[in-house]
Amino acid sequence: MFTPLVLPNGSTVPNRLAKAAIEENMAEAGQLPGAAIHRLYERWAEGGAGLIITGNVMVDGRALTGPATLVLEAQTPLEPFRRWAQAIRGHGAQAWMQVNHPGRQVMANMGGRALAPSAIALDMGKHSKLFAQPVAMTAADIGDVVARFAATAHAAEAAGFTGVQIHAAHGYLISQFLSPLANRRTDAWGGSLAGRARLLLDVVRAVRARVSPGFCVSVKLNSADFQRGGFSEADAREVVLMLNDLAVDLVELSGGSYESPAMQGVTADGRTLAREAYFLDFARELAAVARMPVMTTGGIARRAVAEQVLASGVAMAGIATALAAMPDLPRQWQAGHDAVAHMPAVRWKDKTLAGLARLALVRRRIRLLGAGRNGTLRYQPMWTLLVDQLRSAWMAKRYRAWLAGQPVH
Repeated sequence: MFTPLVLPNGSTVPNRLAKAAIEENMAEAGQLPGAAIHRLYERWAEGGAGLIITGNVMVDGRALTGPATLVLEAQTPLEPFRRWAQAIRGHGAQAWMQVNHPGRQVMANMGGRALAPSAIALDMGKHSKLFAQPVAMTAADIGDVVARFAATAHAAEAAGFTGVQIHAAHGYLISQFLSPLANRRTDAWGGSLAGRARLLLDVVRAVRARVSPGFCVSVKLNSADFQRGGFSEADAREVVLMLNDLAVDLVELSGGSYESPAMQGVTADGRTLAREAYFLDFARELAAVARMPVMTTGGIARRAVAEQVLASGVAMAGIATALAAMPDLPRQWQAGHDAVAHMPAVRWKDKTLAGLARLALVRRRIRLLGAGRNGTLRYQPMWTLLVDQLRSAWMAKRYRAWLAGQPVH
C-alpha cells in the first residue's frame, strides 16, 4: 500500500492510495478556487495519499455540473490554480486536475448550455424537470469541446499540476457519447462502439499533444453504466484496449450516472454491488488487459478492503467519501491503525432525494474541513439537504450573473 508506483511516462506516485475526485462545489466569485479549497486540499495532502485528484473542473464556463463548480478555460487567471497546486504538492503528492464537461447533466436553473450527443433528456422520473433539455451537438460543437479539454489541460500544467484526469464516467458528456442509450447518432461519433468512443480518443490525443511528456494523462471510465441497454462491461473492456494504444498513464474505473448512481452504491438495472469496493470485480478483469495501471474507486473505507484491492492486481485504491470523513486516513493506516471512516447513511425511499442528501452531507463536511475545522459527522440529512439546496440556489444566481458578463465565444 505504501510502495511507489511508476507510471508509463516515468512519473512516480509515492504510494498506492489516491484521494479520488469529490465535487467540492466551493468556487468563489468568478468560478475560481479560493482559500477554502486551498486549505481543504492541503489537509488531504497532509493526510498521506500519494495521489490527489481534484473535483471536476469545467472546460467550458457555459456548462457546469453545479453552480459553484470551478472553471478553467484558456483565458482564466492562473494564480488561484497555482496556489491550489502548491497546497497539494507541498506535501509530496501528485496533483491531478479532473477535467470535465457535463453534457446533458446540467440543472435547468443554471442557464448556460446543455449539450449532448443526441437530444435525449435525463430520465429522473418525477425529478426530470430539474434538468435542462439538451441539444444534439454539431461537428463544430464536438471540435470545440475537444479543443477545450486540451486548453484546460495545458492551463493545468502551467498552473503547476502534475497531471489531468479526463472524466469519461458517471454520465457526463464523454460517458454520454459512450452510451448507446444517450448516443443515438448515425454519423462518425455514433453507432458502433468505435464511433461512440471517438470523442474520448480524440480528447486523449488532443490533451497529450498540448502537454509535456512528463505530465500525466489519465482517464476515469465507467466499468458499466448499470442501466439496461447501456454501456456494458464488454464495452469497457474494448475501450480499455483502445486506450492501450494511446499515451495514457492510468485508468480509474468507477460506474453509474445520475440516472443510475452506482458510484453511490445504487443501480438502476437491479444489480447488487459489493458492499465495499463496489467495482473491484470489474477492475480486476480490466486490469488483466490494460497496459497502463488501473485504479478503482467506490466504497473503500477500511484498510483491509484497500489491501484486498491492491492484492487483486489493481495498482491503486481510490478513496473519496471516506477522506471527507477522515482526511488523514492514509496516515493512520501507515501508522498501523485500522481506522474506519464512514459518512452517515441515507436510506430514503426516494432514491433521487437520497442521493442528493448523501452529496449534501459530503459537501457540508468538506466545507467544514476547508474552514479549518473538524466538527462532527452527526449531521441530520434532511436539514443538511435543505440548507444545501438554499445555498445552491444562491450560487446559481451568482453564476448566472457571472455568465451574463462573459464575452461571447
